[in-house]
Amino acid sequence: MKNVLWVQFSKDKRNPLLVLLLIAGSIVAAILFGGGIQSATTVGIFSEEADAAEIEDKWEALLNTDDSFTFEIVEPEEAREDIKKGNIDVSVKVMEDDYRLLVSKNMPTVSSVERHVDKVFQQEAQISAVESQVGEDVRDEMESYLEDAPFQLKAQGLDSEQIPAYNIRTQLLFSFTFLISMFILGFKVNNVTQDKVAGIWDRMILSPMKKTGMYSGYLLYSFLITMLQIVIVLVVFKYVLRYDVGDSLWLIILIAACFTFGMISIAMLITGFVRTPEQFYAIYPSVIPLIPLVSGAYMMPGTITNPVLLFIADLFPLAHAMEAIMSVVFYGAGLQDVMMSLLYMLLIGVVAMGVGINLVERRSS
Repeated sequence: MKNVLWVQFSKDKRNPLLVLLLIAGSIVAAILFGGGIQSATTVGIFSEEADAAEIEDKWEALLNTDDSFTFEIVEPEEAREDIKKGNIDVSVKVMEDDYRLLVSKNMPTVSSVERHVDKVFQQEAQISAVESQVGEDVRDEMESYLEDAPFQLKAQGLDSEQIPAYNIRTQLLFSFTFLISMFILGFKVNNVTQDKVAGIWDRMILSPMKKTGMYSGYLLYSFLITMLQIVIVLVVFKYVLRYDVGDSLWLIILIAACFTFGMISIAMLITGFVRTPEQFYAIYPSVIPLIPLVSGAYMMPGTITNPVLLFIADLFPLAHAMEAIMSVVFYGAGLQDVMMSLLYMLLIGVVAMGVGINLVERRSS
């Protein structure tokens, strides 16, 4: 096994470009399709009133109360030009008691900005109405009263006091990471077929090496190189790009390890149906991109309700891995909570591995 493992490592050591490109590709794909690096959205505000400077300063202070948005004062011409060119999604034109949104395209950011701005303007309108009746500044008094109001509303989740903060970008991070990992492990498992066609497999059979050790070498290297890719991506996103991937990184890596084992078994199963590496390259890359779509990895939870699609998704480890990871990241689940998902992935791996190796041996004989 050690010799096979070392030979596979030597191949990638001589030509590591493919592995490096796939690792970089998983990072770039998550950033591009996940909406960019997680940071507060910057929104420009401007005014064209006579006392524009005072109005802009007033609303800039009032609007910057949400950590999701950063409102900055910009020139009206600059804001209109950026909107016209599509450089930004939305900008806010503020007046003394009203506002207008300048929108370049209908994106989720626009509705979020509109809700926040509308809430702030309504609150200021209520304060202004009270001040007009009382005849004095009551802002400080109202704020202190609201901090200890006689009626308090408290929101909490069904299973815990903390409401889970779902983030589609975090889900897409794991979706694209697992998608690229499926390609990496598949290409490495295909080395079995390549060595069979090249005659290397027959020479190893004639050597004192056992078949168990031969299979273990190929599969273990596929597992290690895939886990290296997943760990690198998770570390980059957690500690460099500051994505929220939860506090239990070790549990996420454990889930990823079970997923990797399950998908290596699926790749071995496909290997058992083909005779040449070219056939594998024709079938495997065509099937793999469909798995995240069927599993709902790119969509909000609960989007796919078709029982047939749900049944097909359960046949692959990705659906169970995504369910377990989302529970860990968003709901703070522990090992016991995701144990069933881990067992499902291991069961899929054991069954697919057994059938796949049996098919490979039958074709060899």
